Amino acid sequence: MSVAATVLTALVGLIHVYIVVLEMALWDTPRGRATFGTTPQLAKQTTVLAANQGLYNGFLVAGIALALLGPEEHRYAFALFTLGCVVVAGVFGAATANRRILLVQALPAALALGAQVLAH
Repeated sequence: MSVAATVLTALVGLIHVYIVVLEMALWDTPRGRATFGTTPQLAKQTTVLAANQGLYNGFLVAGIALALLGPEEHRYAFALFTLGCVVVAGVFGAATANRRILLVQALPAALALGAQVLAH
């Protein structure tokens, strides 16, 4: 894996660690509400849903970790699969929830995915 592919993939992992924290721990706080544009009432009503969503983002973090630190012969496969999932999730999120997700989630993953393919 090239340095660029490693750095971009790690960046996607760090972005998703932050998303996990926002969704699972900070959802009903001023920071969480500002990030996702929710009211205190909506945040309180959707805390369990957000935590569930955060857990799924945690699985993406696990896939990125395996892409970076897993068995060397499987890292590329983990990277392709997980980064591909992030791109799809980002495109879907942008189409259904907020276009900003395209820039925050899908674009970094697409760049990392491209770097992985070029490095392989």
